Amino acid sequence: MPVGVLTLEIQLPYAHSLKEKRAVLNRMRDRLRSRFNVAVAELDHQDAWQQAVLGVVSISNSQPLLESVFQQVLAESERILGQDVAHHSLDFF
Repeated sequence: MPVGVLTLEIQLPYAHSLKEKRAVLNRMRDRLRSRFNVAVAELDHQDAWQQAVLGVVSISNSQPLLESVFQQVLAESERILGQDVAHHSLDFF
């Protein structure tokens, strides 16, 4: 039973406070949770205004299904944030 972890490194150059950053991340987290039924958490840079690392996790009985879900999650993330998604990585356990 594979577990997939998508890590998104995000740059928010227009955020001038933690409140602005949290608003963007909360909108993103809520959208991903509701559309794809995945768990989302902020993993790093909690106190930095213009950086964030989000972890997106899901479990399934099929790795190809997980890969498909994470490709959709990545596409939605890039649609919401555009070029602000600086880097991503996908791992399976």
